[in-house]
Amino acid sequence: MALGVCLLFDPPSDRAVRELWLRFERLGVPTPHSHTHGRHRPHLSYVVLLEWDLDAVRAAVAALGDGGGYELRFDAVGAFRRGRICLVPAVPAALVTRQHAVVEAVRATGAVIHRHYEIDRWLPHTSLATRAATRDLPGVAGAVYDRLPLTVRVSHAALIDSATGEARPLPGVP
Repeated sequence: MALGVCLLFDPPSDRAVRELWLRFERLGVPTPHSHTHGRHRPHLSYVVLLEWDLDAVRAAVAALGDGGGYELRFDAVGAFRRGRICLVPAVPAALVTRQHAVVEAVRATGAVIHRHYEIDRWLPHTSLATRAATRDLPGVAGAVYDRLPLTVRVSHAALIDSATGEARPLPGVP
């Protein structure tokens, strides 16, 4: 069980990522569409917490203010250990600055941060497949490369509980 401080996309961008999930599903590759509770939504996580006080985290992130929405351009596919396949964005400096601020704010609440989301260890990404086997990689690459580059619009943010998929909207985009 984890809690993510997540950037969410506008409806057309959300649909574009969900279309990629469905392409992968047709190839027999599991995606967030069919994973666990089935309530996953396309997103990019600033930070994932392993232990937290929900009210304190919400207040700390809200106190950062609204930095406003922005566009991200995905132009690469990445593969993490254990078969997670993702879209990898070009990383504007402002994205790194925002992520650092969110990490420091939630750390100040006493939250325990997943090691992959620590400052200078974070690899921004949007998940496409949850468990792709090596043999799936050519099909996965083919299913996504004709959609790249993909520009998405970050329009809002939420705290998302990975165990339930419950999203608690934030007042702005940190």
